[in-house]
Amino acid sequence: MDPDNQIIVALDCDNRPTAEDTVDRLGDECSFYKVGLELLTAAGPDFVKHLVARGKKVFLDLKLFEIPNSVAGAVRAAGALGVSMVTVHSMGGTSIMTAAVDAARAFPDLRVLALTVVTSMTDEDLADIGVSDSSEQQVLRLARLAGKAGCHGVIASPQDVAALRSTLGSDALIITPGVTLPGETRFEHARPGTPRAALAAGASHVVVGRTVTRAPDPAVAFRLVQAGLRTAAPAGVE
Repeated sequence: MDPDNQIIVALDCDNRPTAEDTVDRLGDECSFYKVGLELLTAAGPDFVKHLVARGKKVFLDLKLFEIPNSVAGAVRAAGALGVSMVTVHSMGGTSIMTAAVDAARAFPDLRVLALTVVTSMTDEDLADIGVSDSSEQQVLRLARLAGKAGCHGVIASPQDVAALRSTLGSDALIITPGVTLPGETRFEHARPGTPRAALAAGASHVVVGRTVTRAPDPAVAFRLVQAGLRTAAPAGVE
């Protein structure tokens, strides 16, 4: 896969002008952006349409967790916007994920991704909600469930990638938020990793946020991530 298309920049902004400025400064360097709940709420779906109209791919990170009918409606709305990926929460179970997959069939280019365990959660956090297994065990359980429901892939931490690739096979998309460059702070992520390590372990895409968006020159920062992916070792090699 072309490294240029494996990097998704997270526009975790609270307003449209800031997001547009980041996209403008990155220019042709970046072709794929993540829009999450904060920016979608602040800027609305018109900003998503704006990105698509500019020829950008959009990963709409909604983390849908609702009754199946509502999830299906949201996926259809996402497909109508022209986005490339949309997320559903795997903890909602098979019926929710199946509803999302079924709704996406009307949009051949739309991929449904199941969020497994958010990268900020620890084993202690899982215990708080009654899950006695480790985060690694829970990730694999939910990933298998997502596969059976027909999801095109999963969202998981860089540290989960190798086990997921072995479990899900070569065709599944594995998107990893929580990546940071060597020496950077881990921010709020409990299970981080570098873009290079994530790709080497078998990730299909990495999501980078503040590493790029808060850099003095986002385009230079993006190229650093890009260069690291181009020299990534084969899967299973550190």
